Amino acid sequence: MKNKSLLFIAMLISTVLLLGACGTDDTENTSSSTEEKDTFTVGLEAGYAPFNWTQMDDSNNGVKIDGNAEYAGGYDVEIAKKVAEGLGKELVIVKTEWDGLVPALTSGKIDAIMAGMSPTEERKQTIDFSENYYTSDFVMIVKKGGPFEGATSIQDFSGAKVTAQLNTSHYGVIDQIKGVDKQTASDNFTSMRVALQSGMIDGYVSERPEGISASSANDQFAMVEFTDGFVADEEETAVAVGLAKDSKLTEEINAILAEISEEERQEIMDNAIKNQPAAE
Repeated sequence: MKNKSLLFIAMLISTVLLLGACGTDDTENTSSSTEEKDTFTVGLEAGYAPFNWTQMDDSNNGVKIDGNAEYAGGYDVEIAKKVAEGLGKELVIVKTEWDGLVPALTSGKIDAIMAGMSPTEERKQTIDFSENYYTSDFVMIVKKGGPFEGATSIQDFSGAKVTAQLNTSHYGVIDQIKGVDKQTASDNFTSMRVALQSGMIDGYVSERPEGISASSANDQFAMVEFTDGFVADEEETAVAVGLAKDSKLTEEINAILAEISEEERQEIMDNAIKNQPAAE
């Protein structure tokens, strides 16, 4: 009887020790899994000046692109710096093709999209957005001296070959032009500029900052602003930070953006237009 009692006590002590050890491991794992990252990883194309572009050095406070010898600059990058600073985190820029941005966000490869992206209802079905950090207007980029430079209405482009970037509201509004020869959407702005220069298209739809950028960088391009222009909701001409659904960052980022005045935002955009690489 005594031996059985001793055996029972020994087994009980062993069980307690084992449970204690398991409890310690769980605590460590929980602590490790909830530890906050010290980086703020932002995805963008680095090819949509003046919102974002690629450059070869850190001039004008360019930010090194992750895993790349190149640097990123532009309006989005400057706003991203302010957001990262407000979050108390190190900014990491990940260069990603436009169509890969949302998948990169939803898969957790990046923390946010800051790429001149508009918070449309369609995108809101998949991701969340911050408050707007820029609002612009739609314009058309054409050849300087060409038949469309003097256009005042979008209907002046009836019969014209017009395109815009794939999966953007820019491409959707082309349908408002009666009789337009709508071309296949382009993957990026560089391709559209090449197509315009070569005469493959008569114009492409963009936003005013990019239009200023394109016409400043290439003296053969002109930006057309309309008296009778495209009809668009604010969500289609605004720019906001794309975030994962129910992200805890949304509220923090909104508070940071609220501290940036309209005057400062415009100053940042003006500097981005001035500092853009000539190749853009």
